[in-house]
Amino acid sequence: MIRTVLNCMLCAVIVLSMAACGRELPEQRLRQTIAAMQEAVEKGAPKNFMESVAEDFVGNGGLDRAGLERLLKGQLLLNPNVTVQTGPLSVEMGADDATATVRLSVLLAGGSGRFVPERGDMQELVSGWREEDGQWRLYSASWKPVGAD
Repeated sequence: MIRTVLNCMLCAVIVLSMAACGRELPEQRLRQTIAAMQEAVEKGAPKNFMESVAEDFVGNGGLDRAGLERLLKGQLLLNPNVTVQTGPLSVEMGADDATATVRLSVLLAGGSGRFVPERGDMQELVSGWREEDGQWRLYSASWKPVGAD
């Protein structure tokens, strides 16, 4: 009887271990990448944020990767404490699961961190993603104030 119980427990452990080792779905990994980028901004770590931005990135008004990095660093200098609140992510995976479009609203707030945020901005963001060598990279983004047409 004890041997049967131990064998069942061993089988359960093996099955759970195999499930834990399975590769995550592309959408899950993309959501993790976005969460890590959000955390990098809040920690004031632009280098960590930029690791997930493709070399050929294009943003509003022709903003390139270098421009995005300068913009991010400038905002972090102006706002030592930045918080990022996102609305629900709408993820549309491409047919090959190697590309995706992500839509979300973002509230960026910043300031000295003494009391309440001194500045805040709510934006609608549409971003293009592709998987490169097993990592999701942001290759395009457009944003506008919430409610603007």
